[in-house]
Amino acid sequence: MDKISSPAEFQVSIQSPRLTVAVFKADWCSDCKFIDPFMPDVEQEYSDRLTLVEVDVDAVGDVSQEQNILGIPSFVAYTDGRELVRFVNKLRKSREEIENFLNTALDVYLSIHK
Repeated sequence: MDKISSPAEFQVSIQSPRLTVAVFKADWCSDCKFIDPFMPDVEQEYSDRLTLVEVDVDAVGDVSQEQNILGIPSFVAYTDGRELVRFVNKLRKSREEIENFLNTALDVYLSIHK
């Protein structure tokens, strides 16, 4: 997963016409560490259909506030600079919940890119 560490990198990543899912997280977040062991497998499973990028909330300044990220880890799907759908809450996220969200994001993306 590419790591986004500046507001400019974030803007470039979400401008892609490909479905891009930003994973907002931080080194100090225990719920973020919980997803770390299985996220490489999830990324590989979806790599042909979407791009996952890791956004360090401490490194990107106001981006988290601008995107209204209130809890981490949070997942927000973008294409062409527009937000499509988000999975944002303060609860710990399971692999199944993350994969369900990615499937939903793909459905929304495909519905507008027919």
